[in-house]
Amino acid sequence: MSTSTANTIVITGANRGIGYAMAKIFQQRGDSVYALCRQSSAQLDALGVNVVEQVDVSTQAGIDKAVSALSGITIDLLINNAGILRDEQLNDLNQETIVEQFNVNALAPLFLSHALLDNLSSGSKIALITSRMGSVTDNTSGGRYGYRMSKAALNIAAVSLARDLSDESIAVGIYHPGYVQTEMVNNNGVLNNGDISATVAAQRLITLMDNLTMADSGVFKHSNGETLPW
Repeated sequence: MSTSTANTIVITGANRGIGYAMAKIFQQRGDSVYALCRQSSAQLDALGVNVVEQVDVSTQAGIDKAVSALSGITIDLLINNAGILRDEQLNDLNQETIVEQFNVNALAPLFLSHALLDNLSSGSKIALITSRMGSVTDNTSGGRYGYRMSKAALNIAAVSLARDLSDESIAVGIYHPGYVQTEMVNNNGVLNNGDISATVAAQRLITLMDNLTMADSGVFKHSNGETLPW
């Protein structure tokens, strides 16, 4: 993927947060952006990108909607960004929210990537927005069962994708965005949790995606460039 010519970028969960911030940066630099989401937002509508609504990536209907909207389009970069965060503790396990997170965070990126393989070609890239909370080594505090487990599952799926697509020269990036000031980590609507803004996280992630090569396909990275432990 070259930064000197326009590229076709597909982003899931693009109506807010990091997804929207990435869509805005790509649009401003002249790329063709397809913003996939369940429901658009006023800020996304104003951006002037290709908005595809009713894409719930955890459902077959949502994936079919994305495939239909992207029919015949060659994708340079597919960013699996959509994700959800719930909170289960050992004394308050909730099977429903754990399964929900597996469906959205782990299964959906794999199934969407698989469904769009015909839109990818040699030199295309797939990015998966994961979390260091899916790192076994990094887990020093416990809890968050569904989120941790689903992101660990996403990480191993991403490595398998990197291995399986290597012969096609399709690189796979696995990225932890950082502790970002988004609605995901701020339930009260005030963005006072997080170390960096969504814009900073998006800029860092895009730099990593621009520089992604087959040599570092399947490597788990922090948005600051640090390689993270599994």
